[in-house]
Amino acid sequence: MVNRFSTSIQGYKKEEVNDFVKEVTTEYESMLKKLKNSCEIIESLQKELKHYKDIESTLNRAILVAEESTSNIKKAAYDESKVIIEDARRNATKVINNALSKAERIESEAETLRRKVVVYKRRFRSLVEDQLDEIDQFDERI
Repeated sequence: MVNRFSTSIQGYKKEEVNDFVKEVTTEYESMLKKLKNSCEIIESLQKELKHYKDIESTLNRAILVAEESTSNIKKAAYDESKVIIEDARRNATKVINNALSKAERIESEAETLRRKVVVYKRRFRSLVEDQLDEIDQFDERI
């Protein structure tokens, strides 16, 4: 770029000034295009950045929801396990009580059978003794 212009009687040489103005205009238009292009790129990058920030925000919310869901599932599983354990304890208590009741009933029946055996043995012994007495008396009669 020429900074000094030649002079003539009428002032600066028109041709040199016009060439300089054309050069400045061309340079200005080139810089303006570059600036416009840069602005478009910046705008595009800003939109892309906003898009990624929106995605990040969505992912963060999804992570929070997942963490909350996990926490709720764990709590529900823990509560359910407590209910299952309590049911198992109640059922175990019922089974034990039933078994004890059945054992007591069997023990009672066994005791009743023992008494019946004792009574039967006494009666049988008495019957045998009566028969032996009859046999002894029969021998004496003969």
